[in-house]
Amino acid sequence: MHYPSLRRLLYSFFLLSLFLHADQITLKNGDRLTGSIVKSDEKELILKTEFAGEVKILWSAITGLTAEQPVTVTLKDGQTIVGAIAQEQEKLRITNQQTGQAEVVQANITAIRNKDEQARYEIEMERLRNPRLLDLWQGYFDTGVALARGNANTSTYNLNANANRISPRDKIGMTFTTIYATNRTSGNSLTTANAVRGGVQYDLNLSKRAYGFGFVNLEFDEFQKLDLRFVTGGGMGYRVIMNERTTLNTMGGGNLNKEFFSTGLRRSSAEVLLGEELTHKFNNTTSLTQKFVVFPNMSESGAYRMNFDIGAVTALRKWLSWQISLSDRFLSNPVPGAKKNDVLATTGIRLTFAR
Repeated sequence: MHYPSLRRLLYSFFLLSLFLHADQITLKNGDRLTGSIVKSDEKELILKTEFAGEVKILWSAITGLTAEQPVTVTLKDGQTIVGAIAQEQEKLRITNQQTGQAEVVQANITAIRNKDEQARYEIEMERLRNPRLLDLWQGYFDTGVALARGNANTSTYNLNANANRISPRDKIGMTFTTIYATNRTSGNSLTTANAVRGGVQYDLNLSKRAYGFGFVNLEFDEFQKLDLRFVTGGGMGYRVIMNERTTLNTMGGGNLNKEFFSTGLRRSSAEVLLGEELTHKFNNTTSLTQKFVVFPNMSESGAYRMNFDIGAVTALRKWLSWQISLSDRFLSNPVPGAKKNDVLATTGIRLTFAR
């Protein structure tokens, strides 16, 4: 046999072996795609092809599927099965050399992953179970500026920041809000708004719905004559609603409130904490957040505080959004000369981040 003929024969066997070991997908329109299954979720499957790269295919368009190389199939109950797969109508037959064959209904499958994707998934799951302190942080910065020049000379600046580290075990949340405004229309600089609010909260999951929490909040408000409000406490929370669009948490507990006013007044009081927190996604781009907490004063009969926050955000890009928010702080027993209610309303751009 001539060497050129031998090379062609070997090359033909190589191409044939690639074809025989390639994963194949049959579509409703009769088309067939060959390649290598990368991964899938409950809606679509990703197939890596030689010439088109990675192709996303809806499960609803697939009528046949075979994979010669073992893949990991994850079911809704958390069970995983490793083996070669073949689709037969609405069922998937999984063949493992050690355990034999198993048939599962396609509707019960949550994920399919090849060897490399499964290894990456397991590394990520281990990272979620045992995260480092700097891992898993996500949040945003809101900022806005308003200027008026001419007959009026005013400046307003606001900043709002939020960061959360959420793991399957617990959650750390940090918030910061400030607004500062001046008016120079009369020739003299007059401060018309100056407030700063921030806090840290730690939640520990006790079950899928119940959690315990502890927090520290700090607050300054020049026009409430408040130099510092220091509040620390804790309690229990319960997740009443948990789905893709809406979450609703209720909470209750107690705290210590220490207030320092510019008039020289100092107050310390024990308070009860009762509240709720809501998030709702209207669609893929717009969502709403709202939180309301009331603090009945246990040291001074009839006195209480209320905190109310609400905001809406619309995503413009993955990292850029437009937001509008309102923050209200009510104090039933302010110092003489100060009003009971202080409201901050802000709007502007939002920059999001995640680690």
